[in-house]
Amino acid sequence: MIDKLEMFIALAKEGHFGRAAERLNIAQPTLSAGIKQLEAQLGVQLVHRGSRFGGLTPEGQTALIWAKRIVDDARQLRDRMKLSQQGLSGEVRLAVIPTAQTWAGRLCSSFAQRHPNVRFTILSRNSREILQMLEDFEADAGISYLENEPLGRVDTAELYQEKYILVCARRSPFAAKAKINWSELEGQNLALLTPDMQNRRIINQLFAQNGVTPKTSIESNSIIALVSSVASGHCMTVLPKDVASFLSADKDLSLVEIDGQSRLQKVGLILPHSDPRTPVLSALLAEAKRLPVAN
Repeated sequence: MIDKLEMFIALAKEGHFGRAAERLNIAQPTLSAGIKQLEAQLGVQLVHRGSRFGGLTPEGQTALIWAKRIVDDARQLRDRMKLSQQGLSGEVRLAVIPTAQTWAGRLCSSFAQRHPNVRFTILSRNSREILQMLEDFEADAGISYLENEPLGRVDTAELYQEKYILVCARRSPFAAKAKINWSELEGQNLALLTPDMQNRRIINQLFAQNGVTPKTSIESNSIIALVSSVASGHCMTVLPKDVASFLSADKDLSLVEIDGQSRLQKVGLILPHSDPRTPVLSALLAEAKRLPVAN
């Protein structure tokens, strides 16, 4: 039944038989037959059908909650059985805010040195999407902000504290300064992350606290796009120091400190609270706690 539940979950997510079949790498008739077999086994209609997918029935919405739990439990069972035979192995789906991608690489690389049979899939998502993915069992763990917005019932391990820095072209007048105040960015062309990103909401708060109305000429959910825009000399951006240093290396860019950050933002690993927890995720949490906290 597990394979049928996985078909049902994919269909509910995609809202389209063709896309769900493609997601699972199976033929559409195989998917349709699997859903019908699941409905027959459960004795209820799960999906509204017409010429196309018409959504889930009330029974289907309830079944979806259970399906996600059962599939996740089955995955944990497989992981535990593998552990008894060959040590830690399996796949970890790690959803990460864009500004923490460098730290995701560090954590996964450090973990892989101890447990080479564990494979990671790193997904870039905003903080709200990460929490939803954890709740829906679409991600096993996340790296996100720990204090700025509600997280719900999770376990955490702090990795670093985010300090913001101005990134500008070396030919910019700002490049010659050792340090600036937020107020100096009033009226300057800026490239910033999109408002759905928690990083942008934090930076907006800092602007407001310092009486600045940012002039945003470019918005993107890609940090690479922001840095590329800055390299053209058209604008500047504000990014966490760690990722800014990584992306600006060997480029014609300058990093300038910004005064007036009263509180650094804590970023860390987030795991859904679970007792017991799978051995792989327990080891991942222990690895995150082993890494020295940076600021």
